[in-house]
Amino acid sequence: MNRLVDATSPYLLQHADNPVDWWPWSDEAFAEARRRDVPVLISVGYAACHWCHVMAHESFENEQVAALLNDNFVSIKVDREERPDVDAVYMTATQAMTGQGGWPMTVFATPDGTPFFCGTYFPRPNFTQLLQSVTTAWREQREAVLGQGAAVVEAIGGAPAVGGPTAPLDAPLLDAAAGRLATEYDATNGGFGGAPKFPPHMNLLFLLRHHQRTGDPRSLEITRHTAEAMARGGIYDQLASGFARYSVDAHWTVPHFEKMLYDNALLLRLYTQLWRLTGDSLARRVARDAARFLADELHRPGEGFASALDADTQGVEGLTYAWTPAQLVEALGEEDGRFAADLFTVTDEGTFEEGMSVLRLARDVDDAAPEVRARWQQVVGRLLGARDTRPQPARDDKVVAAWNGLAITAIVEFLQVAALYASPQDEDANLMDGVTIVADGAMRDAAEHLATVHLVDGRLRRVSRDGRVGEPAGVLEDYGCVAEAFCALHQLTGEGRWLTLAGELLDTALAHFAAPGGAFYDTADDAERLVARPADPTDNATPSGRSALIAGLVAYSALTGETRYREAAEAALATVAPIVGQHPRFTGYAAMVGEALLSGPYEIAVVTDDPAGDPLVAAARRHAPPGAVVVAGQPDQPGVPLLADRPLVDGRSAAYVCRGFVCQRPVTSVEDLVAELG
Repeated sequence: MNRLVDATSPYLLQHADNPVDWWPWSDEAFAEARRRDVPVLISVGYAACHWCHVMAHESFENEQVAALLNDNFVSIKVDREERPDVDAVYMTATQAMTGQGGWPMTVFATPDGTPFFCGTYFPRPNFTQLLQSVTTAWREQREAVLGQGAAVVEAIGGAPAVGGPTAPLDAPLLDAAAGRLATEYDATNGGFGGAPKFPPHMNLLFLLRHHQRTGDPRSLEITRHTAEAMARGGIYDQLASGFARYSVDAHWTVPHFEKMLYDNALLLRLYTQLWRLTGDSLARRVARDAARFLADELHRPGEGFASALDADTQGVEGLTYAWTPAQLVEALGEEDGRFAADLFTVTDEGTFEEGMSVLRLARDVDDAAPEVRARWQQVVGRLLGARDTRPQPARDDKVVAAWNGLAITAIVEFLQVAALYASPQDEDANLMDGVTIVADGAMRDAAEHLATVHLVDGRLRRVSRDGRVGEPAGVLEDYGCVAEAFCALHQLTGEGRWLTLAGELLDTALAHFAAPGGAFYDTADDAERLVARPADPTDNATPSGRSALIAGLVAYSALTGETRYREAAEAALATVAPIVGQHPRFTGYAAMVGEALLSGPYEIAVVTDDPAGDPLVAAARRHAPPGAVVVAGQPDQPGVPLLADRPLVDGRSAAYVCRGFVCQRPVTSVEDLVAELG
């Protein structure tokens, strides 16, 4: 029976025609397992996952494997991106049992959802043998199976970091976190650790803010070097922009080719802030092209941003992206082909499979002579045209609330910084203008979609697709990321509606996700009951729900002056602080928000008749300290608390600067404003 055909998840739809009698995650599936007295197979993955596709082709499309599953199990398919709560619980169990995790995740559970055997990818012969063994154990060793499950639940039940030690996230702790990151830094290749190497966007955002606060040159050096190494590596698409999920090596050469919305949103934010603080030409280019990638490749008109581009094309990794020297010559001609091979490090030996190479930028082009830049850009355009004739990776079109929130925040910051550096004299001024226009439109589309489709009866839903909202409830990261995004949009537009919506989301989170001691659970108190209630405080591929909510609370408190939101943020940060001190690589977003609180954050209100062109507004955004909020508009503009009771000064625009709810006298000159922000 095909039960997946109406799913909002492209991952589930990929399995709708399998011979396996799949169920979506539902009470009905577990009731069926109880009725038949059989165990449950919970198979968790996502649409852009290479090894998920491999296991699907090897096992789930195989009639013999399907017969074993259909006869002896109730089989449930779960999209980890649609149900991060389910994924978190069973990933904790998988890691507890095997010492590692990943996707596809393969979990065998009792009809009440208790996991008793967990793993990841299994080749078909191993998987077949495993199915037979589990079937035998369920029938003949039921007591041992149930005992194993009870032990696993007991182990993962203590995993959530709720009610643990707390400490203030103060300057010494943040300084120590930056110092520890420096000791783990790969000074040769950039980034942290070895292979596989993931883009450390949240750590670098923290280090940028740390540099702003302290002037620490090492933090800036680590950030600039890593940002350049990634942008010149194979993990970055040198033709169409967009970063892949990770590099399989330690030097950013060969990526795992899936492109995720959350990575590209966080990396857009990183390169934008690096551009703002340094004026770096490479950071400017990558930020511009990353914004264009989001708007052109992932935006769904009238909706939000799609989740991902697949790792595979027609079942082959890298088919769209890799080149040989001969293919370059075929696309460009002999002379330009040799130029491109040299510039993009394409060799006869290759860096990928079967003599193919992933394009890498061998040398600096952003500050090269105009004729070199012109030739490079012309070659890129022609190669992209040739590549467009190849088969293209599939796109996971579901809209995830949290990830769209990350994208909105990133684009808002990009638009603000792009306005600071806008110059008609720039050689690519028209290109930059075009990117800002399409990025602005895509961002507003996404915000409206979240506000009108994902908000249902005052509660946030996790996903939508084709304009239809899904059933899964929003988790903590959805509330935090979307609230932070609406606070950012309020600052860009001066519209009170976005601030009101942000406050409503935060109030819901405080009411339904709070845990003892200032912590937060990842699921609401009225959400579906799982075998454990997840509460992960660590930042991994995306900000933890706790870190995201803290960021939203800090921004909202600064924009409204309501101290209870700041107090909730400080209490929640105190639950993460002990981890920041010991494991800063897994608390980058929390440390970034900690820098904002330590800085103030500054609250900057510019009263003006010209919010778009007033030099005071530009100076405020250019020199904003870590985590500062900036609003601009007419005095007492409705819906903007920071502009209330703040008049013009002698008929002139004025900037009102406060820090931690303590205000300075208004200033009317750029020089005085910069001095106050210094």
